[in-house]
Amino acid sequence: MQNPLSYLEELKQKGIHLDLGPISKLLSRLGNPQNEYSTILIGGTNGKGSTAAILSSILAKEGMKVGLYTSPHLCDFRERIRVNDQMIPGDTLCSLIDQIREEIREDVTYFEFATALAFLYFARCEVDMGIIEVGMGGRLDATNLASPKVSIITNISMEHQQYLGNDLKSIAAEKGGIIKAGGVCITAAKNRKVIDTLEKICCQREAVLYRVGGDIRIRRSGSGFFSYYGINKRYDGLTLALTGRHQIENAALALAAVDLLTAKDLSIDDSSVVEGLRDVRWEGRLELVSRDPLIVLDGAHNPAGISSLCNALVEDFSCRRLIVVFGALRDKDYAGMLKRLLPLADTLILTRPKEERAALSEDLLSVAALHHRHIEVVGDPGEALARARFLAGAGDLVCVTGSLYLVGEIKKHLCFDLPKNRFM
Repeated sequence: MQNPLSYLEELKQKGIHLDLGPISKLLSRLGNPQNEYSTILIGGTNGKGSTAAILSSILAKEGMKVGLYTSPHLCDFRERIRVNDQMIPGDTLCSLIDQIREEIREDVTYFEFATALAFLYFARCEVDMGIIEVGMGGRLDATNLASPKVSIITNISMEHQQYLGNDLKSIAAEKGGIIKAGGVCITAAKNRKVIDTLEKICCQREAVLYRVGGDIRIRRSGSGFFSYYGINKRYDGLTLALTGRHQIENAALALAAVDLLTAKDLSIDDSSVVEGLRDVRWEGRLELVSRDPLIVLDGAHNPAGISSLCNALVEDFSCRRLIVVFGALRDKDYAGMLKRLLPLADTLILTRPKEERAALSEDLLSVAALHHRHIEVVGDPGEALARARFLAGAGDLVCVTGSLYLVGEIKKHLCFDLPKNRFM
């Protein structure tokens, strides 16, 4: 029989098919493992993984067994499937791949198969809570076969138009598909058309919608502290390990979920909240990986994400010069990303991650040259980082961004805390 990991890798060739039929039948044959534990479903455009990581950290501090499913991974497929921040063991992964293969009758995609793996592994581990990050959209995403206690929609901006629609209203309708009948949804969306769409969905499904900035408020104070004023709870004097003002908003969504869970049937001590926020880790998001020179990795991959990165670079970092290493996928709005990023950059180094969907450096250059003069093209990501480090002097900052795939390659190149056995 074909190697389990090779089989999984080959599923990438099947592309993206937004259809719940095949994965629904597969999960049924597996005994619908996603129904054996409570879940929280997190959709939106940016901040899904960070919100999931924060929530997982808080619940784990309370002593719960927490399954965390996110995508994509940076260096190791096993990053996607964790229990209390421990990646699924390699031998267990291979065993589950073989088991699921035997039950496949339909054409299942890479993401659908990965979702089935996560659902089944969490059931085998008897987790108390599964925190599930939506892949794309929501209504027809494989993760939407879970029945969440709470649905979270971080924010919504233009993305994946070829699959989700060409305007914010259409995209919001797809992402709002994770709102369940009689359920509850928390969102940080601010666009009026998006909010109207989510409110309409909630009205049709007799669900309740809570909004950050409305029902839920955050107040920042000096020295990095903030307070949460929520639906039923209030927390003061909080600190968050993740860098960036936008992460405080993600923390508000996680805290609102805790707020609602404690109002239902869970007891979550305030100390678990404080410690969970203080100790959370999430790689590839404003991640500081070197101090000499200062190197920050951020997987921002759309204009909204780049805007948050730019704000953080101005507010949370101090540098003499900013050297940006940039690579993106060709189906992303890299023109919009570069337009926002380049006013801050002193030097831009364009590269190309080793991903079939990656944009050619020449295409990036044709856009970047309209906005910037100091540009270099270094095709290999490892060599691009080496060039940036060579150029960086005392007090300079190197920022690697544009794609999580690029961030993952850079992390592998730097070999920061990587396991000896990698499952790509």
